Amino acid sequence: MNTDTVTLWKVDASHSEVQFKVKHLVISTVTGSFNSFSGTVEPGESGFEDASIAFEADIDSISTGDKDRDDHLKSEDFFNAEDYPKLSFKSTSFEKMADSNYKMTGDITIAGNTNEITLDVVHGGIAMGPQGNTRAGFDINGTINRKELGLTWSAVTEAGNIVVSDEVTLQISVQLVKG
Repeated sequence: MNTDTVTLWKVDASHSEVQFKVKHLVISTVTGSFNSFSGTVEPGESGFEDASIAFEADIDSISTGDKDRDDHLKSEDFFNAEDYPKLSFKSTSFEKMADSNYKMTGDITIAGNTNEITLDVVHGGIAMGPQGNTRAGFDINGTINRKELGLTWSAVTEAGNIVVSDEVTLQISVQLVKG
């Protein structure tokens, strides 16, 4: 496809959110988010199917509502924000499954470690924004294994409970702006 004629869709961060959820002590869930991120979508020949997606989040923007936990997540025990200031995702396929449901596969890179993941995507539709720009909405969900991405810090309480589970749930709501 000639990139001179392609109109990119860009993530509107003010109308989007990137969250993750992880079990703490296997009894409750802690929710975190990245507050600084960007991304683009280059449509395929038939629209969003086969689109190319690129996304980055700033590790320093991580927020779980607890400064000490956020600082620990930014440390070498987890994301190592000093050496790896961003996490990134680059799609390898974006396949329509049915109606507004898609499967997105790609490579996620965290702290210098890359792993292939597949996420479920629901296209919420396309609408004209108040400033006259075309917008598209997507909800993206899936899970990753943090240890497969090099986030191997672990601890066990005196009672034998695991402090942080290996499975991390991703919940992302994205609004794109055309052009």
